[in-house]
Formats: sequence, structure tokens, C-alpha cells
Amino acid sequence: MIIDFHTHIFPPEVRERREEYARRDPTFAEMYADPKAKVATAEELLASMDEAGVDVSVALGFAWQDHRDIVRHNDYLLGSAAKSGGRIVPFATVNMAAAGAEAEIARCTEAGTRGLGELRPESQGWDLNGEAGRELGELARSLGLILLFHVTEPGERVYPGRRGLESSVFREFVSQNQDLRVVGAHVGGGYYTNRGLRAAPHVDTAALSFLHPGDEGIEALKRVPGHRILFGSDFPLVAQKRAMAELRRDAPADCVEGALGENARELLDI
Repeated sequence: MIIDFHTHIFPPEVRERREEYARRDPTFAEMYADPKAKVATAEELLASMDEAGVDVSVALGFAWQDHRDIVRHNDYLLGSAAKSGGRIVPFATVNMAAAGAEAEIARCTEAGTRGLGELRPESQGWDLNGEAGRELGELARSLGLILLFHVTEPGERVYPGRRGLESSVFREFVSQNQDLRVVGAHVGGGYYTNRGLRAAPHVDTAALSFLHPGDEGIEALKRVPGHRILFGSDFPLVAQKRAMAELRRDAPADCVEGALGENARELLDI
């Protein structure tokens, strides 16, 4: 079983009304205001999966600031998953700074979400290691949810969508919540380059070739325990077929098959 742990789908109206959404949401504008920036629907994700030979994809929400946009997106994710015959696994989105966050997490959990992500606390203005993060951890713990965070790697490189959660903040959260199931996107922002770590979260390989071109990708994956690597394409930013080929090329040979499916299957309890 091949599982892509990091994909994005949006309701069709978001692409159709891209300029309107960009005007009112600065994070969306940063990443998707350019008409060339790819925005995919559930149907397009399923077509990509058929082409690439992917059995299951985790479809992630977007870190909207407006709670109403969050609810609309979650409805689309949950509805698309329900119609997919188990091929799409939904991860709802949430803004912990919004008044309705706790109720929305409960609603989405009852409707079938397996986790929350792609979470970007700093883009939405809440503190992961403050009261909002404590509440998030308690909800994830009580509801059995996986938490997937966008994690920003150290350095000065600038690109759309870079900001979201500093790696040092992510490290502190996983250190204080070692009982939670946590995934750091984009190889965890370099999480495993640090020494003396007390926690061992999963990390995904989303946008690996963009963030770690050439031999950098090989070196980045060498540092991660093999059973903690999850294949993630970041579709539609990167084609699933291409992302799979890059993982097979860059990951240690004895880690490839686990990363492509078994690690995710165990985490999701499929």
C-alpha cells in the first residue's frame, strides 16, 4: 500500500474566486494569489493517484484566518473523503485563535477526520507553546487525533509559504507532548539535525526537492530514523509520480518501502 501523507485539495470555488480569497486572507495570498499557483480539487487528486499508483492520500486543510472559511473547507474535505471509498483520508483545518475552534474540532472528529493539519500557528497568530497550544494538545489527546504542522527550516531563504511555525517552537512542543502523534512537514524543518532530542516525531517528505535540492535531500533523510519517514508529495505543488521517484532516489534503500506506506499505515491504523 502506497500512502501519500501530504496533499492539498480545495473547494472548486476557491480556485474560481481566487482573487477574492487572496484579498481577505494574507497567507492564501502569499501562496496562491499568482494565477500560476496550482490549486487542486478532490477529483484531480484522485486522478493523480490513479496515474501514480497511490492507494491512499491524506488531504490537508489550509490555515485560514476566518473561521467561516475553515468550516467551508472542512466540509469539502470531509465530503470528498466520504465519497472516495477510503482513498482520501481527511485532516481538518483549525484556527485555535477562533472562538469556535474546539467545537469545530469535535464536529470534524465525529464526521471522520483522522487528524488536524497542515497547522500554521504563526500564520494565524496563536502560540503553539502557550494556552492555545495546550488546548490543542488536550483535544488531540482526548480525541485520538494526529497533528501535522508546517515547520519552517532555519535559514534566510525566502519563498511563498515559508512562514508558519519556527523549528525551535516545534521542537519545544513535541518535547512537552511526547505522548501525542505529531508529524513535522517538510522533513520537520530539519528537526533531526539537532542532537540530544527527547522526542521522535514523524516527518514527511513534502516538497523535498524544492527545500533540499540535489544531494541535500539525501543528507536530510539520512538523519531521520527510517520508521519515522512518511512519503509526502505536497500535491499539487509536486506531482505524486515525481515525488515518489525522488523519494526512491534519495531515501536510504532500507527505508524506502516503509516510508512509502507501512509507516503511514501504522500511524493511521489502516
